[in-house]
Amino acid sequence: MDIVYKCGIGSMDFERVTEMLSQAYWSSDIKIDEIKKAAVNSALVIGAFSEDDRQIAYGRVISDKTRFAYLTDFYVDMEFRKKGICRKMAELVLAHPDLADVYQWLLVTGDAHGLYEKCGFKVIARPLDFMEIRSPRPKDR
Repeated sequence: MDIVYKCGIGSMDFERVTEMLSQAYWSSDIKIDEIKKAAVNSALVIGAFSEDDRQIAYGRVISDKTRFAYLTDFYVDMEFRKKGICRKMAELVLAHPDLADVYQWLLVTGDAHGLYEKCGFKVIARPLDFMEIRSPRPKDR
């Protein structure tokens, strides 16, 4: 099976992305408007496409393109998992010329530590240094 990887807003099928991300444990009630707004405000979006040009995976990077980047919303359709697609997408964004100056990368995962370790990520050495504000998603989205 030939998988094609594409970057850029114009290459994404946001209806398909919404369908996929609504199945993810971190975004089960997500709507297309929220996904589009997040994508537009991201440094990079990436998708994987099957031979029939159907989008089968998605991910995005939030970054200042200088010091810091955060991988988020990386998701592969259930039918296409365990084929190296997510790892390839992560490798492509880590090597992307727009992010060449970035020297601190971060992501959060509840179930894919081994996958991201193969790309060079490590468990945070000082987890107690990190803080967050977590609010409920606004109902009008």
